[in-house]
Amino acid sequence: MLIDTHCHLDFADFEEERDAIVARAHEVGVKQMVTISTKVRKLDGLLALTERYPSVFCSVGTHPNSADQELDIQTEDLVKLANQHEKIVAIGEAGLDYFYDTVKPEDQKTGFLRHIAAARETQLPLVIHSRSADEDMAAILTEETGKGAFPFILHCFSAGPALAQTGVELGGYISFSGILTFPKSEELREIAKTIPHDRLLVETDAPYLAPKRWRGKRNEPSYVVNTAEVLADTIGVSMADIAEITTANAFRCFSKMTRV
Repeated sequence: MLIDTHCHLDFADFEEERDAIVARAHEVGVKQMVTISTKVRKLDGLLALTERYPSVFCSVGTHPNSADQELDIQTEDLVKLANQHEKIVAIGEAGLDYFYDTVKPEDQKTGFLRHIAAARETQLPLVIHSRSADEDMAAILTEETGKGAFPFILHCFSAGPALAQTGVELGGYISFSGILTFPKSEELREIAKTIPHDRLLVETDAPYLAPKRWRGKRNEPSYVVNTAEVLADTIGVSMADIAEITTANAFRCFSKMTRV
């Protein structure tokens, strides 16, 4: 069994064949999926998916590239929403994205801090998006953890070894996507070797970042198998082992998620 800990099943890319996509995931052993929120105001759509598919769970939060659109949403709003439904198992995704110069860093940080506070209060894992922001991300995580621990995931990890080390030291999980399979991702595979086995997760970030085998095509949850295979080979364990490791980690991290 595998769990795709981060996908976006609500996106229009999947509109025409969502049933088939979920079925294909089940067929290859991807038995559960977490579809991740990018805007709080789209939560109803995510919840509809979780009610349609027993194997699908979701988060609530605002992506940093949309932070300026939801600055009115406060920590207490996130907490209330997260507690309202049994299938909301995480906060986010939120964080910092300095790659695209579309949202002011101060707006991203404002939103991020609210999500951290919500994760701390609910003890649901914060799904963190961090791109081209390693130093600021490490500093914020260190400072905020000092105020009180909160569970978190550095999702779709593609940053440097220093941020990985900081994340692990602060109790976080490191989630690898199809980027791990790319030929030029040798440094990322070296980082993967340094991550304690009990902090490893796998994801697709579908519809984005399909693994090498399908690169350039639309990604989907079933493809997380390929990422898991490469991760297993990278750290020197069997595919059965990596499935057991990452599934156990997912249930520990997403402590509200039930086994279906």
